[in-house]
Amino acid sequence: MAEKKKIAAIISEYRPGSHADVIIGKYLRAFPTDEGLFEPRVELASIYLDLFPENDMGRAVAEEFGVPIYNSMPGALCLGGKELAVDGVLLIGEHGDYAWNEKQQQLYPRRHFMEQICGVMGSSGRGVPIFNDKHLSYSWTDAKWMYDRAKEVGATFMAGSSLPVSWRSPWVEHELQTPIEEAVAIGFSGLDIYGFHTLEVLQCMVERRKGGETGVKAVTCLEGDAVWKAADEGLWSRQLAEAACAEIEETPDGTMEEHCENPALFAVEYTDGLKGAVLMLNGYVHDLAYAAKVNGEIEACEFHAQGHGGPKGAYAHFSYLSLNVEEMFVTGEAQYPVERTLLASGVLEAALTSRHEGHKRLETPWLDVAYQSYDEFKWRPKGPRPTGACLDPWPPKGLGE
Repeated sequence: MAEKKKIAAIISEYRPGSHADVIIGKYLRAFPTDEGLFEPRVELASIYLDLFPENDMGRAVAEEFGVPIYNSMPGALCLGGKELAVDGVLLIGEHGDYAWNEKQQQLYPRRHFMEQICGVMGSSGRGVPIFNDKHLSYSWTDAKWMYDRAKEVGATFMAGSSLPVSWRSPWVEHELQTPIEEAVAIGFSGLDIYGFHTLEVLQCMVERRKGGETGVKAVTCLEGDAVWKAADEGLWSRQLAEAACAEIEETPDGTMEEHCENPALFAVEYTDGLKGAVLMLNGYVHDLAYAAKVNGEIEACEFHAQGHGGPKGAYAHFSYLSLNVEEMFVTGEAQYPVERTLLASGVLEAALTSRHEGHKRLETPWLDVAYQSYDEFKWRPKGPRPTGACLDPWPPKGLGE
């Protein structure tokens, strides 16, 4: 058998429930899915930890599985040597005690991590696949730099959220070249942390429209009563929002206005004329959803992440995300376009800038990101809710040790 490819994990912090926990644990043990457990095809060879909170579990897990922790990123990437010695990199810069700025963005050091990773690749004369967890950066300048730098060093690049590979109810996947007329994504929680998730729900669907993605020309963030007024003015479709919310399994009786004291809206004006909206409805929903008008008809579905309103189990939506990332490590080919995450990163920053600057409409000529969606996915659930190994106790004792 061929030797397994070696992967380095560059991590902000590793504590219970963190993204490091729900991703790295699967690379060390197995990937639980609706269809069963899949053994890792790659080897986690090294770890770098930026922070050690009081509830750190990274050191204990590393010791349990015999994975060395290095004191520097170059050390982890070079396995203690002088040149790149791994075949892929997991960049997990989510969670940790990092500062917030005046726009209420948490300043995770993803660009700094990427600088170190690509610096080692550049000096070693070869690039290997990189996965960046969630959005690229709080800053468009830094996000675009990361995207460009990966190309410079010849590194295949994937990034993003687990939501595009979470469960959908009912199953909705637009065919490529679908004539989408308008779209709405429903979300909840903080505008920075979950605004990105909701934007990727929107983007993974609308990128499949006729002509593909051509970019975003303007973004507006509104809050409070201005959101409801904007619906009356046609900035977003109440009909689509209600259709999306109707697919969410758990919503209270009554209207969204009755339960959501401070709604937020990201109005996304696409370059090709498509009107998109992200509607954050804290107090009304605890899952995400999507609806679009296609040929005059409404198509809608819920996006369900394990642990929201049900058994937490293995957070197996991260299994499907990680299996797609592993596929990149094994084949060298990205499983979906990183441009989706680049564009969503830029829209999120623009929305939070709009909010900070008095909820003004912000023209975004720099978001001229054009790309085509994937043809099909290898790893994804197609049922409405997690089943099978996703619901088994996690972590299973002895697995992977």
